[in-house]
Amino acid sequence: MFATRTGTRVAASALRGHTPMQTKLLHRAKGGRTIAVVFDPGDEVMKGLEAVARDEELSGAHFTAIGALRSVTLGFFDLGRRDYRRIVVEQQCEVVSLVGNVALDGDAPKIHAHAVVGLGDGATRGGHLLEGWVQPTLEVVIVETPRHLQRKPDPATGLPLLDLEE
Repeated sequence: MFATRTGTRVAASALRGHTPMQTKLLHRAKGGRTIAVVFDPGDEVMKGLEAVARDEELSGAHFTAIGALRSVTLGFFDLGRRDYRRIVVEQQCEVVSLVGNVALDGDAPKIHAHAVVGLGDGATRGGHLLEGWVQPTLEVVIVETPRHLQRKPDPATGLPLLDLEE
């Protein structure tokens, strides 16, 4: 079971089998909260972000992150196939940029994230973050929005896109 509020360690041992990532409330204002999340070695980024979004009952937020990964799978959305082409990086890499948002998909929070990672020779790879394994750390700052965001399936692409009419 996941912890109930910010400031605790998120119990996600089923995801990783070791000491869980840490969260801390940095600021609370009328419009929302700012939450820091520090991932540990071996954490999977997308599952961890989903766990925090559920635990903190986020219905709208945006986030940024920096750190490093031991491996990552990025995606490039192929409109013709209506699916992601996978870009697999099986080596240590720096997270040059990781940005994304949290919005409701039905009643559950959904993470949408894009990342650029830097390789040892300075080359970069970027795309939609499908999966990433932390090594040695990933530092995320989440800023809650004052209103919830809702996703709705787009018939043309099959993607769950933000619905600004909600």
